[in-house]
Amino acid sequence: MRVLLVEDDLAISAAIARGLEAEGFVTDAARDGVSGLWMAQETEFDVVVLDIMLPGMSGYEVCRRLRQVNTHVPILMLTAKDGEFDEADALDLGADDYLTKPFSFVVLLARLRALLRRNSATREPLLGSGDLRLDPSRALCWRGNVEIALTAREFALTEFLLRRKGHVVSRAAIAEHVWNADLDIDSNVVEVYIGYLRKKLDRPFAASDISTVRGLGYRLEDRPLTVIDIPK
Repeated sequence: MRVLLVEDDLAISAAIARGLEAEGFVTDAARDGVSGLWMAQETEFDVVVLDIMLPGMSGYEVCRRLRQVNTHVPILMLTAKDGEFDEADALDLGADDYLTKPFSFVVLLARLRALLRRNSATREPLLGSGDLRLDPSRALCWRGNVEIALTAREFALTEFLLRRKGHVVSRAAIAEHVWNADLDIDSNVVEVYIGYLRKKLDRPFAASDISTVRGLGYRLEDRPLTVIDIPK
């Protein structure tokens, strides 16, 4: 999952980014409203965390303009203000939720996951290929009827590959979307995590869905979905 964080307080921004990345999110940060709006329009994000009091352009205006061109991305607004009229203004402009500073990171994470679950109701809830299934909203993975435990980073990599199943994805694309474009991720790290997935998703089930395309990257095979009984 990719998050856009628009927050001008460097300490708050860094703390939120560290927490989200530890939970497997890829986080892009903007320090002002103008940059935040531009990034939100140029890149596809799963959710936007938007401060209201921003230099250059207020969070209210960013939200309003973003809703004119993107009606689907969930927006969670942050503010140091505390009042029902501020909350009403944010929601009226198109925000999906509202959190007042100071706040607990645990609460922020729960709100974001709730927004992602709500937003996923309008899309296909499960990703899959053959008998492999991934539920992004519940962070669960199965091969057949066997649930597979994945770390946050392994889950993010599996989701990235499944969303592009049948297509070759480069190491650079994987590093950018599963880690972060700003991080110094060399190709060996990607190879190591591909190896982790093969050990968990393929080998125990005599499968070979994740293939290496020499000189180009990796591909998760796009196989016809098989009928399986997903545990609830």
